[in-house]
Amino acid sequence: MADETRKVAFICSKGDLDMAYPALVMGWAALGNGIDVTIFFTFWGMDMITKSRQSRLELAPVANTSMKMKMMGFPTGNFGIPNILGIIPGMTAFTTWFMRKKIAAVGAPPVGEYLQMLVDGGAQLYACKMSVDMMGLKKEDFVDGVIDIVTASDFMDMTEGAQIIFI
Repeated sequence: MADETRKVAFICSKGDLDMAYPALVMGWAALGNGIDVTIFFTFWGMDMITKSRQSRLELAPVANTSMKMKMMGFPTGNFGIPNILGIIPGMTAFTTWFMRKKIAAVGAPPVGEYLQMLVDGGAQLYACKMSVDMMGLKKEDFVDGVIDIVTASDFMDMTEGAQIIFI
């Protein structure tokens, strides 16, 4: 019996800075283990591959119940940042800046660089046709490395037999 190459497919549906990294990290790990990687960007996840948005991904503290004060660098407490603080002008900019600093401190590259590493490693990137149409985008709006704009049905056909992970 011939060994079949393992396949994994990620569906990226969120465009927040903290939600960009799970597929990037796991995709890179999969490539390193010889696993074929396909990433499908839909709804706000397309911000990761849209030229005008990619460098502007943010991390909003409002309704982010998992954002712990200790994780954010404050010396005490393991409680979440109260939602009321999220309405203070500049809090999204602050939490975004702080998260970028934490990401850089562990040696993880910015989103654009990470995506290019994945493409260079053989990952296949696709944009969701329905989302592209809804948002009035075109292929030219996306970063290099996005192979095509495809339907959800096309994506399912392309990833037959793959483990599918929704993020």
